[in-house]
Amino acid sequence: MARVTLIDYGIGNLYSVQRALETCGAEVVLASDESGVEAAHHLVLPGVGAFSDGMRGLRERGLIEPLRRHADAGKPLLGICLGMQMLASVSEEFGEHLGIGLIPGRVTAVPSTNINGTPHKIPHIGWSALAQAPNADWHGTPLHDTAQGTAVYLVHSFQVSADRADHVLATCDYGGHAVTAAIGNGNVQGCQFHPEKSGPEGLRMLGAFLRMP
Repeated sequence: MARVTLIDYGIGNLYSVQRALETCGAEVVLASDESGVEAAHHLVLPGVGAFSDGMRGLRERGLIEPLRRHADAGKPLLGICLGMQMLASVSEEFGEHLGIGLIPGRVTAVPSTNINGTPHKIPHIGWSALAQAPNADWHGTPLHDTAQGTAVYLVHSFQVSADRADHVLATCDYGGHAVTAAIGNGNVQGCQFHPEKSGPEGLRMLGAFLRMP
C-alpha cells in the first residue's frame, strides 16, 4: 500500500482529500510539524482560502523550509488549489506575499472579463476541460493517464502565472482566457482544480501521483 503524508496547517478541508487518497489505496498520514514532513516521501499540500492565510499557517508551524528540503531531495510533492498557488514565488492577492518558491512565478487574478470585455463571474466555479499546454509533457506527472478534454472541478479567483512556459502543464478556458490549471517542475506538481472532487478522473490523477518515484 502506498503511503502519503497530508499536510495539516490549519486551513482547508483535509477530509475530502484524505478520503480520495484512501480510495486510491493509499495509507494517509497527517503531518503538522517539521518531523512529519521530514518523514514523508509522497507529500500533499492542500488548501482553500487566501494565500496570506495559507503561508501564515505554514510559517507558524515551521513548515516552509522542510517543504523546500523535501522538494530539493527529489521527493514527490503535490499542491492542490491554494496548495498549488503557494508553490509559486509570490502572490498578488490582497497585497504582495512571498510563497514557497518551488516553481518560479506569480499568483495573479483570473481576468474579470472575457476576451470581448464582458464581465463574467469571479470566482471561477465549475467544471472545465483540461487542455495540454504547448510543449507540455504529461508523462510521469499526475496527468500521466489523463486524456485531453477531461473535465475537472475548479473554485478559484487567482491562478499561477509561471515564469517558464514549460512549467505550465495544462490550462482551461474561461471566457476565452487560457487559465492555468496545472503546473509542474520535476518532482514538484500542482493542480489548481480539485482532483478529490473531480470524480473517477480526479482519482486517476491522484493515483498517478502516488506512482511517482
